[in-house]
Amino acid sequence: MGLFRGFVFLLVLCLLHQSNTSFIKLNNNGFEDIVIVIDPSVPEDEKIIEQIEDMVTTASTYLFEATEKRFFFKNVSILIPENWKENPQYKRPKHENHKHADVIVAPPTLPGRDEPYTKQFTECGEKGEYIHFTPDLLLGKKQNEYGPPGISGRNRVYKCQGGSCLSRACRIDSTTKLYGKDCQFFPDKVQTEKASIMFMQSIDSVVEFCNEKTHNQEAPSLQNIKCNFRSTWEVISNSEDFKNTIPMVTPPPPPVFSLLKISQRIVCLVLDKSGSMGGKDRLNRMNQAAKHFLLQTVENGSWVGMVHFDSTATIVNKLIQIKSSDERNTLMAGLPTYPLGGTSICSGIKYAFQVIGELHSQLDGSEVLLLTDGEDNTASSCIDEVKQSGAIVHFIALGRAADEAVIEMSKITGGSHFYVSDEAQNNGLIDAFGALTSGNTDLSQKSLQLESKGLTLNSNAWMNDTVIIDSTVGKDTFFLITWNSLPPSISLWDPSGTIMENFTVDATSKMAYLSIPGTAKVGTWAYNLQAKANPETLTITVTSRAANSSVPPITVNAKMNKDVNSFPSPMIVYAEILQGYVPVLGANVTAFIESQNGHTEVLELLDNGAGADSFKNDGVYSRYFTAYTENGRYSLKVRAHGGANTARLKLRPPLNRAAYIPGWVVNGEIEANPPRPEIDEDTQTTLEDFSRTASGGAFVVSQVPSLPLPDQYPPSQITDLDATVHEDKIILTWTAPGDNFDVGKVQRYIIRISASILDLRDSFDDALQVNTTDLSPKEANSKESFAFKPENISEENATHIFIAIKSIDKSNLTSKVSNIAQVTLFIPQANPDDIDPTPTPTPTPTPDKSHNSGVNISTLVLSVIGSVVIVNFILSTTI
Repeated sequence: MGLFRGFVFLLVLCLLHQSNTSFIKLNNNGFEDIVIVIDPSVPEDEKIIEQIEDMVTTASTYLFEATEKRFFFKNVSILIPENWKENPQYKRPKHENHKHADVIVAPPTLPGRDEPYTKQFTECGEKGEYIHFTPDLLLGKKQNEYGPPGISGRNRVYKCQGGSCLSRACRIDSTTKLYGKDCQFFPDKVQTEKASIMFMQSIDSVVEFCNEKTHNQEAPSLQNIKCNFRSTWEVISNSEDFKNTIPMVTPPPPPVFSLLKISQRIVCLVLDKSGSMGGKDRLNRMNQAAKHFLLQTVENGSWVGMVHFDSTATIVNKLIQIKSSDERNTLMAGLPTYPLGGTSICSGIKYAFQVIGELHSQLDGSEVLLLTDGEDNTASSCIDEVKQSGAIVHFIALGRAADEAVIEMSKITGGSHFYVSDEAQNNGLIDAFGALTSGNTDLSQKSLQLESKGLTLNSNAWMNDTVIIDSTVGKDTFFLITWNSLPPSISLWDPSGTIMENFTVDATSKMAYLSIPGTAKVGTWAYNLQAKANPETLTITVTSRAANSSVPPITVNAKMNKDVNSFPSPMIVYAEILQGYVPVLGANVTAFIESQNGHTEVLELLDNGAGADSFKNDGVYSRYFTAYTENGRYSLKVRAHGGANTARLKLRPPLNRAAYIPGWVVNGEIEANPPRPEIDEDTQTTLEDFSRTASGGAFVVSQVPSLPLPDQYPPSQITDLDATVHEDKIILTWTAPGDNFDVGKVQRYIIRISASILDLRDSFDDALQVNTTDLSPKEANSKESFAFKPENISEENATHIFIAIKSIDKSNLTSKVSNIAQVTLFIPQANPDDIDPTPTPTPTPTPDKSHNSGVNISTLVLSVIGSVVIVNFILSTTI
């Protein structure tokens, strides 16, 4: 079957809700602007590109048939690393970069584990972040080791030692009533079933998705848990793309590929120096942030120019390639010094295009970093020019009067958008500029923010704290201090107690900075800042780069679930902490959400698999946000801290991954595949102390009523209900929801049981209720536990009991029905075919080249992306 089915995974990506980072769109039944990124760490091999093209081309036809002639792949961009050799076929990217990747080709998350997986942390029916392929899997080097199970087969314990292997029947675990952990499923090689692609896609006969009739609604799979027991086809057919298309009459054309090679960064600063920038210290704050960007954020080798604008525009610096501090100082000398005039945003943008055009005739992939504090009723006149230019527009809005046309430019070009208020005394502008690292450079070259903190001092003149520099960073470490009135007294000590001197003081811009030579010492750095004015506002920002290009640094990425929202719809804050592609668990993560009037809401983000958090221990920390205070723009900032005894790396593959197939049953005999590297599911590596901060951009909220807000938020749905049997009782555990989603405490719980999972789902209020008189709810995010003895359900009437919970708050608002837990009331009998009176010795397996004994990447990855609709075919059958 080859690789062809692999790219069909994008079907689910595209049919569901649009991501705020993906460019994918549907046009006349064809999916356009799919982005596949090859990571810079992947060794050069043109066969990877060939395999991707072959996979997508054949998968398009397969997708067309699987969706009843509705969809195909129209065009795909493959983003090639800068360190690969030049080729006349390669063009410069426009808006495509790593941030917008739908597929990433990169080394495995864990050594030796090449399972493709989906990065997914939103709900059923929402798009995943990306798919992760490894180069070896794409090149066919790991095909024998991974592949989804078929419909029929044998459950066996199969172990090899020395020169022989032993096979025996599986045994039942007396506690779980399921087969033991050493039991493996060996599918029959020859099958006749047609469904389901999301589970058994490597079987030649499988060409359909499971539907309402064929889906197994009682399987304890993530598909059922997250998608309310709906089949894959039900989820797909409920999407807007599906509803708005009709089957095609003729076959689709083959996909068109664009090979895009990353090249040196080109960025032009377009800075507002109009008269309104003279108020609220705006001009100086902009210059502080721009200097930090030029000194520390922009990468060596980049080309940087500068344009000022008011009612007209001026080219201050043509493009200069950053090679040393000389070029950085030249650019800093060109920052505006005096505010005057009106606001002509389009003039600034057009002059930026002129600056960039002098180096490259094409603007493709170049960046315009635009800051303005005002509206301009003529800004919409250049939207089309911006759209057609191929350039990326990043927009930093300072104050309330940010122009909507520029926000639109940022969105359509794939740029970033930040909002910084005047009211709050913080370093929001420095954070925004600092977040604008290159979207395509190697992670080891990016500036990472370790600390960002501001404080207004009145009675207490001191701002004292510490900054942690961990071993994954330390190169180009940079300390920046700013003030409003007078230069403070600055004291900084490294972990050994040595005081750091020689801060450069820029009195005009009210800032001081120090660059640590070489690699900064690992450990806790302490600082004391003493204000010389009362009141005074001081800020500190600390950034650094990876200490070693071969060791990925710890990173934090933050975002909201959408850019535009209206009351009373809740929003969700996400912060993902990784080292490379490995999740970091156990960190303390805090979100700061600031409104236009300067009010800041502080939220503790959690990775507990409850409330807004879809998956426990996946390195994504989440929380609902409903504390709206006004209409308008809000900004997000996240701070993460890992303690030496708490933070740890998750050394096990992601849940949403392809299944490893131990072998196949051929003519009644097991033909084993080579064993994969085994990893203890509970193994974790403890991390050292670390700290990171990250800006999550801006979002807009409308239709917020006058305060106080009415209570319109029920308790969040319980999603981690678990049930076990102990003697004659059922023990339930779950995470407590809150009065308003995941905040506060509910009034009471309603627990019901049934012998039918669908009756419990569809007619919860008619199911048998459990007496919960002795159950007192705890605060949100606490662990709840409750034991009861089931009544009125006998083992003669049911082999399973299904249990679900609803929560009710003080306003009598009721949550959704929880996930449905189940317990087994009997021990299943082994299949007679699985019974062996004695173990059967088998020769040590060797790969069989006569047939495909492993994965078809195409269909396998479709199954992986099933986790976008939350299909986890590893846990159980979804048909």
